[in-house]
Amino acid sequence: MNTPPVAIYDTTLRDGTQRENISLSVADKLKITRLLDELGVAYIEGGWPGSNPKDVAYFEQVRGLDLKHAKISAFGSTCRKNSHPADDENIQALVDAQTPVVTVVGKTSMLHVTDVLQTTPQENCRMIRESLAYLKSLGKEVIYDAEHFFDGAKLDMEYAFDTLQAAQDGGADVLVLCDTNGGSMPWEIAAFVQRVQAAFPGVQLGIHTHNDGEMAVANSLAAVKAGVTQVQGTINGYGERCGNANLCSIIPDLQLKMQINCLPDPHNLRHLTFLSRTVAEIANLAPDNHLAYVGKSAFAHKGGIHVAAIRRNVDSYQHIDPALVGNEMRVLVSDLSGRGNLLSKAEELGLDVGNQEAMQVLEEIKQLESEGFVFEGAEASVAIRMHRARPGYKSIFTLIDFIVIVEDRRGRGNISEAMVKLEVDGDIVHTAAEGNGPVNALDLALRKALVPLYPQLTDFQLVDYKVRILDSQNATAATTRVLIDTQSGSKRWSTVGAGTNIIRASWLALVDSIEYGICLAQGIVDERATIGD
Repeated sequence: MNTPPVAIYDTTLRDGTQRENISLSVADKLKITRLLDELGVAYIEGGWPGSNPKDVAYFEQVRGLDLKHAKISAFGSTCRKNSHPADDENIQALVDAQTPVVTVVGKTSMLHVTDVLQTTPQENCRMIRESLAYLKSLGKEVIYDAEHFFDGAKLDMEYAFDTLQAAQDGGADVLVLCDTNGGSMPWEIAAFVQRVQAAFPGVQLGIHTHNDGEMAVANSLAAVKAGVTQVQGTINGYGERCGNANLCSIIPDLQLKMQINCLPDPHNLRHLTFLSRTVAEIANLAPDNHLAYVGKSAFAHKGGIHVAAIRRNVDSYQHIDPALVGNEMRVLVSDLSGRGNLLSKAEELGLDVGNQEAMQVLEEIKQLESEGFVFEGAEASVAIRMHRARPGYKSIFTLIDFIVIVEDRRGRGNISEAMVKLEVDGDIVHTAAEGNGPVNALDLALRKALVPLYPQLTDFQLVDYKVRILDSQNATAATTRVLIDTQSGSKRWSTVGAGTNIIRASWLALVDSIEYGICLAQGIVDERATIGD
């Protein structure tokens, strides 16, 4: 197995699941295991087999996976005080997991020895030494996590080093220095790593940091710079409290910024964005659009000056080529935009829009944003406006009027009905429909009018409807923004409307959605304003 200079140790399946609102099934953990192996991490910490039946089942099933790169590690603590490893349930759970690697956590801080374990310093060192020696005697690769190392060293450096000596005497293959409470600074991390190296020459060191001071990535990189050769962390920085060190930042920082190889094939870095977003979906969390490298907004450009510059030289406002991590550059359209934003967006969407038309759309968007519209999350509304600005554009339909009635009648309950009158291809079409609400009724009436000419509308589904009140101090007279998501097959697009009348705002978003969808089905507009396969 090709081992890079810095080994990536992923603990998403154990430490990452300690984040609030994350719970992974065994099937979820196996999916993530495959993804991590494809990326090329060196170690995957699958869980704590002594803590719950689900982790026991994972270790049984993961043995059936044909992994190409990663070694699976089971995590657990040292034997309990006044016990021997061969008789300890936690140690035996590590053995029963049948993994090639075990990771054992032990206490480094005198505070934890006396107050948490309520034992003597000598007994704690014995627990560390004998637990590791027992597991080594069974042929395991043993990684030792020195919990609270940095805080412990600040309290009592001599004893913290005594615990590392006990781990080395027990045969640990790697000594991992843990910033468990996440409060250390990069210069402290570097200084302590250097002291450990001087005290234990030739010993392989690792780093495990938490993000309570927003320093987990910086601390991990500082430790690598000081000489550690294993970095522990999680995908997207998931973890307890404020999270763990984010491997989606650390890996590209090592590969691209520090020129330190941490993957068996540097080209695997292109899987990173997909991995990040897929793990988020598996964990049932919304992907964080603002994560470095892998976030949807990581290479998004909004300011007009920025966009004008990147149209001349793409490197002017980007620190790397986003394709290196499997991401892409995006240009946003808003009231901060310049002409370049619209021209870039037109090119991105495959639209041939000249400068004059682009300026026309830009002025319209700036005016609408002053009225409460936001187009950053509604690219189909931008695309259809640029389509309308083309010379020779002909509208699919023109609204003459609509009426929406909402009644609450005894015996019938709440009834919503919409009547729509349109000009369609030179004819006046007048339709009506009932719905489970006023917007649903409008949507159904509009479709009924258009389906005879545009049968593809029968495949459209309104899949999301979001409302935001923009100026709540105005109470029921407030401006309302409506975002509508529509789907046809695997394609999904978003449109926006706004105004003091929520029905009117919804109508504007519906019109954009229907017209964009029809143009998309006819191949008139490009599908790059959609989200899908």
